[in-house]
Amino acid sequence: MAAHSLFRHRANHSRVLRDHQRAQRAAHAAGRPANCRPCLTAAVLCDTHCHLDFGAFDADRKQVIERAGTAGVGRLLNPGTSLESSQSAVQLAGQHAAVYAAVGIHPNEQVKYLGEILHELDLLAGHPRVVAIGEIGLDYYRDAVDRAAQREKFEAQLGLAAARCLPVIIHCREAFADARAIVAAWPAAHRAGVFHSFSGSQQDLDALLELGFSIGVTAPVTYPKAHALRQLVGAAPLGRILLETDAPFLAPQSRRGQRNEPALVAEVAAAIAAERKMEIAQVAAATSANAAAMFGW
Repeated sequence: MAAHSLFRHRANHSRVLRDHQRAQRAAHAAGRPANCRPCLTAAVLCDTHCHLDFGAFDADRKQVIERAGTAGVGRLLNPGTSLESSQSAVQLAGQHAAVYAAVGIHPNEQVKYLGEILHELDLLAGHPRVVAIGEIGLDYYRDAVDRAAQREKFEAQLGLAAARCLPVIIHCREAFADARAIVAAWPAAHRAGVFHSFSGSQQDLDALLELGFSIGVTAPVTYPKAHALRQLVGAAPLGRILLETDAPFLAPQSRRGQRNEPALVAEVAAAIAAERKMEIAQVAAATSANAAAMFGW
């Protein structure tokens, strides 16, 4: 990209984000909730990855869910990270109309009796508010769990997803080659799922798209130095993109270092819109349609 084109591109990205943040400040001054977005009055956004069951939300969980609705976020997907977390996610989904659950064991979670855990997850997966198996996958960055054990757990949960005809939510950190090989051999008749908080290369993206997977885009796309990620997301097929917050983690640039929450998924949509030179509402509608197609809500 030529230097002058790159300058205009970055200026446009900054302008859209500034406009979005200015709208938030105006909403606050007008007495609306700080995260309310007047340009998206209908519930058209989906946060397809937020951990509402985590302790960071114990003090104001109900208010966080209400703020999401006010901000135009109509669907929230809470993936489990352990058996207990999965149980909590299902419970929350039963209590709040906007919340859905995924059940699964995170790669960093130690599992002593895998067979018993899988049986319990299978029972949870039969709940009508469970729409996916996740958060599952491989994490070679932390290496909190033996890699062979991670792979065994990942493959077993892919088997559960196939048996239940559910999509998968995959956590993959510094383990792409192994994760790709495992999902490529997945015997499910219809592969469907998302690689959560995608941060791989163009080659990685091409491989996932070829296998039929989508990518989840989180708030690092709003960070000033994330030029490569924005370019990759800007060039990816819009029909393969889902919006995520990973709340309470990965707050957008406007709240960096603070607790993240689902209402802020609008800032992810704004960054994608700026990169693709689209209206935020177009990105919201397209990604929400993608989520509905994958999760069936």
